[in-house]
Amino acid sequence: MKALYRVSVAAGALLCFAGTNLFAAESLEDVMKRRNLSQKDVLAAAKTYVPTGGRDEFLVFSSGGQSGQVIVYSVPSMRILKYIAVFTPEPWQGYGYDDESKKVLAQGQIDGRNPNWGDTHHPGLSETGGKPDGEFLFINDKANPRIAVISLKDFETRQIVTNPIMQSEHGGTFVTPNSEYVIEAAQYPGVLGRGYAPLSEFNEKFRGAITYWKFDREKGQIDTAKSFSIELPPYTQDLSDAGKGPSDGWSFTNSFCAERYVGGIEQGKPPFEAGCSANDADFLHVINWKKAAEVAAAGKTTKINGHDVISLQTAIAEGLVYLIAEPKSPHGADVTPDGKYIIVGGKLDTNVSVYSWEKIKAAVDAKQFASKDAYGIPILDMKQVLHKQVQLGLGPLHTQFDSKPCIAYTSLYVDSQIAKYDYCEGKVLDKLSVHYNIGHLTAMEGESAAPAGKYLIALNKLAIDRFNPVGPLHPQNHQLIDISGDKMELLYDMPVPLGEPHYAAAISADKLKPLVRYKYGTDSRTERDSAFAVRPGSEKIVREPGKVTVFGTVIRSHFTPEIVDVTEGDEVTFHWTNAERAEDETHGFAVSTYIGNLSLEPGKTASVTFKADRPGAFSYYCTEFCSALHLEMEGYLMVKPKGLVEQVAAKATAGAVYAKADYDKQYKTNLETQGVIDSVVKYILSTNYKDFPTVVALVDDATDQLNFVKDAKAKAEDAAKKEDWQQATLWANQWWQYQVKAADIGLRVKTYLEEHGAKTAAK
Repeated sequence: MKALYRVSVAAGALLCFAGTNLFAAESLEDVMKRRNLSQKDVLAAAKTYVPTGGRDEFLVFSSGGQSGQVIVYSVPSMRILKYIAVFTPEPWQGYGYDDESKKVLAQGQIDGRNPNWGDTHHPGLSETGGKPDGEFLFINDKANPRIAVISLKDFETRQIVTNPIMQSEHGGTFVTPNSEYVIEAAQYPGVLGRGYAPLSEFNEKFRGAITYWKFDREKGQIDTAKSFSIELPPYTQDLSDAGKGPSDGWSFTNSFCAERYVGGIEQGKPPFEAGCSANDADFLHVINWKKAAEVAAAGKTTKINGHDVISLQTAIAEGLVYLIAEPKSPHGADVTPDGKYIIVGGKLDTNVSVYSWEKIKAAVDAKQFASKDAYGIPILDMKQVLHKQVQLGLGPLHTQFDSKPCIAYTSLYVDSQIAKYDYCEGKVLDKLSVHYNIGHLTAMEGESAAPAGKYLIALNKLAIDRFNPVGPLHPQNHQLIDISGDKMELLYDMPVPLGEPHYAAAISADKLKPLVRYKYGTDSRTERDSAFAVRPGSEKIVREPGKVTVFGTVIRSHFTPEIVDVTEGDEVTFHWTNAERAEDETHGFAVSTYIGNLSLEPGKTASVTFKADRPGAFSYYCTEFCSALHLEMEGYLMVKPKGLVEQVAAKATAGAVYAKADYDKQYKTNLETQGVIDSVVKYILSTNYKDFPTVVALVDDATDQLNFVKDAKAKAEDAAKKEDWQQATLWANQWWQYQVKAADIGLRVKTYLEEHGAKTAAK
């Protein structure tokens, strides 16, 4: 049998070698012919290809739609890197399962209810000087009017704030140039404060609104006490943008259904869509947010559910709000990089309107108004403030900007196209068909004061025939487009299998400086030291009447403690700290049939609390494959039935029985393993390894493992002196396990140094 096995292995190796040679012998022309690829196909593939181990130039944060999450992928490879859990529990990241993230989700309660889902739409990156700075990401929830703050240090949700006056929203999140405020506009009109009024009183009792959430960058939190809203007429407010440069201090929010139509097809009336698209134009709201902040700070507000609201009458009297007619049923309102123009497209029009900020400001200052709306808001003369109208095609929606001056890209929903044009001259330059029914689009930093150009992504609503069929529910299609030349070139189709993404924000990857590990004992949801962290050797179980609290550590490949005894009915809390320092050495924790997953990244402390309401022996284990002995990283939660009379416990099984020969064999293996470790350490010390932060962290981690060796070795030798060969062999084996983990890290370090050109000292 052994001979047959050796022959099989040799044959397999020969076939593998032959296959490798055949693959290597195949030319590019052979591949193109075999796969029926054109030269254009290969060029497009080369433009998106990132070699193994390589990094992309940009990261994209896309809304996850009905998943309530955010999708992170990279450009140009279009590789999905992560889903960020925001409004919805997500077990891989432990979000909604550990005590810490449950507190974050609880912030999103609305009227005493926790929806535990969201409809994310418009991510917004924090800005400094109108440019994305890579520190924070904001995302809105259309279904339940909420805003979330995500730290880009660790890509985790830190805060959720609920809008206290809106019943729905869509126009978030858009930030002012230095992230002073995060803008959130209502969608469907409602009674402010989510009260009730009959629809027969729609004009009088229903209202729209815009909220300006004050962002405290130092704390990384929205300060609700310093935030405020402006009451608006019951138009359906939609997307917003903040001015920049000359228009800084102002914001722009469009609207639809300015007709204020109320449908009712069940009563024989025409539906909402008929009455809400009857007029030739809707309204662009022009708002002086900087002055509004002063008005709110002066106390000229009304409190609704404890929130400061500037009434419509006060807004008009203080000169905060103005209206301009805009194309029919608009969607995007986008400020140009220099802040001189605002571009709006109407879904039921063929034009984009390019408004001049200089003309708008002049009309406001001169109080040159064409009329007032039904609520008394001044309306500027559209012709007086218009710079250009550019006819693009059917269904213009959203606009992004190029690094080249005056160049913009607008999505055409009905035409399933992207239009490239010069908004200064009002001239169409190119059009590109996409697949299909494009909604938003995003260029690299394309909404900032300094767009990066190079690439554009079409976020298409339909995929239809683009991918392998997977049932009636299709993925959506994000298409990568090269915009570096005069003509747009479609490069890549990426299926998006999560929610219905609406919008995305892109940032240069070098602006992001995420952590690779936490400071030891960090509560990641607050970025503060956890009160529950313990160091290895300080683990403990605290028992109180009806309550058991475990303060433990996790490290390859064991939990400490491994066995926890409780009584049926006890409240049990586990506080686990990951003692690893090596990058990507995440551990998990789950108790079979009891609790969901905790995610424990290096240095992180996370907790879980539950009622031990069922007696039994319940295994717990590490849910993240962490080492060769991952499956051995286990423990038991022993839930003793209430009222059980204790018996004299028998000794726990020792497993296999070991003798002196077993100990001597293991001891010899350990010495040989130490020799391998010493040779690797000698190589590392001969290099400039301290110049590589990743290596320094790995060396620290390996040193920790070798420190554990000392204790295990001492216990093994002490047991051997007592001729307790059972304990001596087991502790010798544990000593060896620490050595193996240290050696694993050391070999990773050696490979890293060799691949990254480390220098060795001259002999």
